[in-house]
Amino acid sequence: MSAKKVSTLGLKEVLNPAECLQKMVSAYTDYLKIAEQEQTKRREIEAWEKETITQINTQRELVIGYLDRSFDERAKTFRTLFAVVDSAMASGNNEQLTQALNSITEIAKSSPFKDLANLGSVRAALDDPEHEWKF
Repeated sequence: MSAKKVSTLGLKEVLNPAECLQKMVSAYTDYLKIAEQEQTKRREIEAWEKETITQINTQRELVIGYLDRSFDERAKTFRTLFAVVDSAMASGNNEQLTQALNSITEIAKSSPFKDLANLGSVRAALDDPEHEWKF
């Protein structure tokens, strides 16, 4: 056989139309399966994302609620103590003035953020209408 005939025969064997069609159909079927699997994964990721965002927002609201209440209580306490300082200064009561200033200093030294380490106790405190906030 000549080189031309061998190469033509090789092309016919390689380019079998039925086999090419079968490979194309198989590749397309594989593509459809993989596309469906990836869509399922995307839906799972989207569901996880929504759930995680909901959890984050819930925790955010919990922390903001705690801080609002915490700082409100601190502000009230500071206002009360500064009123005591004003009164003690006006009356010349140095003992009362010293106690009030010491209380202000102690409250200022403490951080309302320290209790956030245990969010479970914060959540329980926020859910309890009878909880007394002490600073």
